[in-house]
Amino acid sequence: MGGGGSALRVCADHRGGINWLSLSPDGQRLLTGSEDGTARLWSTADGQCCALLQGHESYVTFCQLEDEAAFTCSADCTIRKWDVLTGQCLQVFRGHTSIVNRILVSNNQLFSSSYDRTARAWSVDKGQVAREFRGHRNCVLTLAYSAPRDLPGAPCVEEAVAGGLLVTGSTDGTAKVWQVASGCCHHTLRGHTGAVLCLVLDTPGDTAFTGSTDATIRAWDIQSGQQLRVFREHQGSVICLELVNRHVYSGSADRTVKCWLADTGERVRTFAAHRHSVSALKYHAGTLFTGSGDARARAFDAQSGALRRVFRGHAFIINCIQVHGQVLYTASHDGALRLWDVRGLPRAPPPPPRAAARKRSLSRLFSNKPSPSRPGEAGLPPPPRPEPPPPRPEPPRSPAVSLPSGPPRTRPALRASSPTARPGRPWPPEAKPFLLSEMDASKRQTVVILANCLLAKTRNTGP
Repeated sequence: MGGGGSALRVCADHRGGINWLSLSPDGQRLLTGSEDGTARLWSTADGQCCALLQGHESYVTFCQLEDEAAFTCSADCTIRKWDVLTGQCLQVFRGHTSIVNRILVSNNQLFSSSYDRTARAWSVDKGQVAREFRGHRNCVLTLAYSAPRDLPGAPCVEEAVAGGLLVTGSTDGTAKVWQVASGCCHHTLRGHTGAVLCLVLDTPGDTAFTGSTDATIRAWDIQSGQQLRVFREHQGSVICLELVNRHVYSGSADRTVKCWLADTGERVRTFAAHRHSVSALKYHAGTLFTGSGDARARAFDAQSGALRRVFRGHAFIINCIQVHGQVLYTASHDGALRLWDVRGLPRAPPPPPRAAARKRSLSRLFSNKPSPSRPGEAGLPPPPRPEPPPPRPEPPRSPAVSLPSGPPRTRPALRASSPTARPGRPWPPEAKPFLLSEMDASKRQTVVILANCLLAKTRNTGP
């Protein structure tokens, strides 16, 4: 829809896949972290590489870009702080004993999560561990921070959140709420039956939304630890979440994105145009951008769900998406950073008449209910019927054959492995038998469904 278009610029300086992409708060720079163990700074003005950040001994898992400094974490168990002007390493944060998965910089504090089953809070200026959050039984994947704020009339709550609250999600199936000031676990959020892969915070409402491999999203009150609601309509792992304007957008391994009302859990719409898992989400100015394992990015109208444009060019999964101004940035495991012009995204055109007619015919095939839009129904007068053609002479009948007595014989069902569907009878010369085993899975499933449907209709209506 709207054409694939060509990228404004392709930046292929990395020698390995790009795992993450971060945009600076002022929108002037981009930071990419790669499998090649390096990070690169890019200018959003011209797409040129400004600095190469070298020093990690293994691949970069995540990165965050601030106005004056860049932060990267790596599988070498360290976190590094970089000067965005010179590209020099300013600080190395050491303490984790396994891969560092995520980092988050807020209020002059650095938070990190790791495969060593811990999360940590660091002093950005000193480079030392301020708090260690230990309690998960497996690796900590994702985290979010709720900064402290004034809560008049609730002194006990004020004391609990004096240093803010840190929320972590783990592969042990739980999320935990930590008091940053004391390092104590405030609540353990239990309910998921699979790993917690992603989470977002609604800070004004003190609500956390977690997505899991159990195909559900759950809403939690982070002050009381109570589960508020469960979103259950996905058929695969929930990989990414986005919270915008009291709507939760969820990307899943079932190849769809769903939009939910954050306050009630009601599903509003489904975006279903992907051919693989949805790996990245970004909402911008009424448009929902998605990245998928099919190596394509897509733009949807967030209100109607209509597909506006497909961005083709990457060779592997798109890991991260950012939007600044009228430019879409996509980072992929193929090692390329691509810049796309998103001005004037067209709305998806209506389906052509032939496609609409075919869709209606298929719906009538799978349903015994008459279509209300056909003439003669829903109060519409039926059209005049044409005169029937004259009867054709009957062909000479073959001699009668006596049938054996016994119970009535049932019609054999179609078998997917049978080369023909007419046992005991030859194929006409113009027909050509086919093997279902030679088809791909989707075509084979379609043929079997149609055949069983036609067989059921024949049983209901007679020969």
